[in-house]
Amino acid sequence: MTSTEDLAWVPESCTLPTAGRPLRLAAFDDLFATSLRGQQKLSATLLRWDLDPAAEATARELTSRESRCCSFFTFTFHPDGEALWLDVEVPAEHRDVLDALGERAVAGIRA
Repeated sequence: MTSTEDLAWVPESCTLPTAGRPLRLAAFDDLFATSLRGQQKLSATLLRWDLDPAAEATARELTSRESRCCSFFTFTFHPDGEALWLDVEVPAEHRDVLDALGERAVAGIRA
């Protein structure tokens, strides 16, 4: 179960109702645990996730929902047959949010 501490990094600009936040976080955690192969930090405001291509539909649906409540995220997919890269970019003022999401992703790879 997601604790309040897990959600401390969620910005005030997020429009997802508070009750839905643990579920969204759990959806990202599931994506990380089942489909994330690796992560690169390309810059302070840009992460690249290497995902299992079989997870593309799930990842697109999840990032679409996330973009609706946290419009500062830019998610860009780069499918390539045997690989699927997902770039996650934020404006500089939301680096802390990107860092927190990246930490969760790395923890999910190791889980």
